[in-house]
Amino acid sequence: MQEVILVAITPDLWHKFHKSYIVDPAMSDIPYTYNYEKCHKHYISRISDPKRREFAIMSDSELVGLIGLKRINEESGQAEFGIALVDDSVKGRGFGTRAIGLLISYAKDELNLNTILADSVHRNTRSQHVLEKNGFAYTHEDTNFKFYKLIL
Repeated sequence: MQEVILVAITPDLWHKFHKSYIVDPAMSDIPYTYNYEKCHKHYISRISDPKRREFAIMSDSELVGLIGLKRINEESGQAEFGIALVDDSVKGRGFGTRAIGLLISYAKDELNLNTILADSVHRNTRSQHVLEKNGFAYTHEDTNFKFYKLIL
């Protein structure tokens, strides 16, 4: 099994991910087209937000995805997380599962969080399985998403 590590995001890693990113059909039917200016503006907004932490998911020096915490609330000890893998070639190999485990440890040990929230579009059953594998419990759903919660 290949080692997975989380690395603080850099502009180079951010752009490398987005240049290679292929939308998962389980997430959206809208194709993604890389645009340097839009991508860089998005990167700046993400790293400038004090309520976010962004990481690259690396395996054997290969960039396989991005993962991060958002809406970090120190008072309530809660945050939400998001993950995206670069394309189908890295899916089903355990990278997402292991990256989520590392992010959970970071949230608990470094940020002293006690709850992480997540969501998944209804048709993304692979994501739902990975959330449950990492201890997230299904809480409810709306017309677009299933919602999950992990108590640390």
